[in-house]
Amino acid sequence: MIVARGMGVRRGGRWLLRPVTFGVPEGVVGLAGPPGAGKSTLLATFATLRRPNAGALHILGHDITNAAGQRAARAGIGYLPARFSRAENMTAGEFVAYAAYYKRMSTSAARSMVRRLDLTEAAGTELALLPPEVRLRAGLAAACVHEPELVLLDDPFGELCAAAEPWPTGLEGPGRLTLTAAMAELIPVLRSLAPTVVVTADATETLTGWCDRLFTLTRGKLTEQPTHSAAARRGRSAADRRGVRGPQTALEPQAADAISRRRPGRPAPPRVALPQVSLPQLTLPQLTRVRAGRPPAGSATGV
Repeated sequence: MIVARGMGVRRGGRWLLRPVTFGVPEGVVGLAGPPGAGKSTLLATFATLRRPNAGALHILGHDITNAAGQRAARAGIGYLPARFSRAENMTAGEFVAYAAYYKRMSTSAARSMVRRLDLTEAAGTELALLPPEVRLRAGLAAACVHEPELVLLDDPFGELCAAAEPWPTGLEGPGRLTLTAAMAELIPVLRSLAPTVVVTADATETLTGWCDRLFTLTRGKLTEQPTHSAAARRGRSAADRRGVRGPQTALEPQAADAISRRRPGRPAPPRVALPQVSLPQLTLPQLTRVRAGRPPAGSATGV
């Protein structure tokens, strides 16, 4: 789905990602790193909102360094920035309907996605008035209304973590229990959105235990970490690969404990076989409201 060859990303005169070769096949891929490390910029590069400063990048088999490749790749990408505050005065239903219009999808596709993400009761409520987990579902519905092949989510759990922070976070603290329950419901939803989902977070622990692959980005270096995920060990389920919502499952103990410490048609794009590429800079063993991603041109919502 994502193939980078010697790709490097710079901002403000420094390398956010030093030139590296890697490939991202199907599955859920986590990208963690401290604030300012460049996660949002890297995700925007995957979303074709900017070009890499070095090397080549292919998304869904298309070279995004040229305009034709960008247009073809964007048809199969769903992108949700960390914050979409410009849409807070829209209702959840209006937000998804506008995204469907922007993606040239029918109103029936918008209604279908509202039902799929369990937003029927919240469809008439403004986004600003919705709880963080419901607002996130609305964002996911808008980003995926066109059923993309690749979904990019910039710190989707950040607002949830921030909302839970004022509560006690002990073993029986209501903040921890509420956050863990919300994530237990949302993680299967994220896994069912598309064949490939890339998620960022500030803390590695937020992504540990449920991502198929996990990377950290620190000082321009991309490093693979162990996921401790049972799903990663046995592979994604058939329901995941078909994009069908799977059963609601509880978080694994490692992820649940770590969350408490965290702040929070159109023809389908061609599938290509990912080459076996070397990972010279990757080692074994070992994606609240933060910086808003730049919205695509012509969009008021950033979807």
